[in-house]
Amino acid sequence: MDNELIEPSDTDDLNQNTTKTNSKTKRLIYTDLVLMATLIIVIILDQLSKYTIKSQFNLYESWPEIGIFRIYHTYNTGTAFGLLQGQTILLIVASLIALIFLIYIYNEYTKGNIILRIALGLQLGGAISNLSDRLAFGAVTDFISVGWWPVFNIADSSIVVGITILISGILYREKISKVIEK
Repeated sequence: MDNELIEPSDTDDLNQNTTKTNSKTKRLIYTDLVLMATLIIVIILDQLSKYTIKSQFNLYESWPEIGIFRIYHTYNTGTAFGLLQGQTILLIVASLIALIFLIYIYNEYTKGNIILRIALGLQLGGAISNLSDRLAFGAVTDFISVGWWPVFNIADSSIVVGITILISGILYREKISKVIEK
């Protein structure tokens, strides 16, 4: 009975929206070449840099000895900024939850948006690379020391840059939607 109130063109719009929703859930993240290329590049750069540091520097060795920017070989059993030290199992679980959340974000926000797909590739690559270190060694190798900032690695940088781009992109997307609605 309520269908009588819906004109054929409205029904077509409803069917299109259903199809769009269904196609969102059917998107396979590993078929996205932009995201996967970004993710793979981050993992390779991060793992190669960590391998180089571990093979060329003793633990706690620094080059140069003093200065604002240094290469300083250390391990981190916690999160960024040294939080949650020694909580490897918790951090592994949190990383897995974060990966699932990022896949959700991919399905909800990135269709047709190359910038957001690159941002997610940065985050996923960094998260997977650090997660693989935690699983293999129980800690993450950090080596970039800049002034008073905590020592970090390429994966950490990738995650932070990716989050910044993603948040900016989502906020910008919502502003565009509001302008279009007016």
